[in-house]
Amino acid sequence: MIQIDDKLISFDVFEQHFCCDLPQCLGACCVHGLSGAPLEDEEVEILKNELLAIDPYLKPEGREAIKDQGVAVRDFEGDMVTPLIDGEECAFCIEEDGITMCAIERAWIDGKVGFRKPISCHLYPIRVKKYSTFTAINYDRWSVCNPARVLGKKQGVPVYKFLREALIRAYGEAFYAEMEESAKLLEQQRIQYQKGGGG
Repeated sequence: MIQIDDKLISFDVFEQHFCCDLPQCLGACCVHGLSGAPLEDEEVEILKNELLAIDPYLKPEGREAIKDQGVAVRDFEGDMVTPLIDGEECAFCIEEDGITMCAIERAWIDGKVGFRKPISCHLYPIRVKKYSTFTAINYDRWSVCNPARVLGKKQGVPVYKFLREALIRAYGEAFYAEMEESAKLLEQQRIQYQKGGGG
């Protein structure tokens, strides 16, 4: 693990490769899973306030799910998450050219809302877990994202570089700059280890 401030970051965030390949996965991460997208408390309030602007982008099933359940529900672990349509896809899902996209983000792209999407979605495949004295930042390996791992490896894009914009949004420019320095140190250590006959 690498520690920056009160954040403990898994080595996988620096060493594994990832680059979303939507034509291959078709946005499966928004459709599959045991619960909706994790939400911060302030994001629940934002979605409540922005729902009127997001509503025109929703598909009928999503609109109905949000009407019945609200913009957020408690999942099996007690966390606040987005509601699901019939226990499956996120209620904010829409389809564009056969690819599942986010109605919130589409509204943001069109300049209708100031909120891009839940930070948990923006940070994926990183999953964040907050504890009393530190925050754990881990790489989540999910089978539906196999195409992203293949493309990331092909293009040589580490997880942290793919998520640059999201990490800066979540933790700031200075934090990301420290991640870049940590990545350089890890690479230097790897090279020295290999020169020493360790691999």
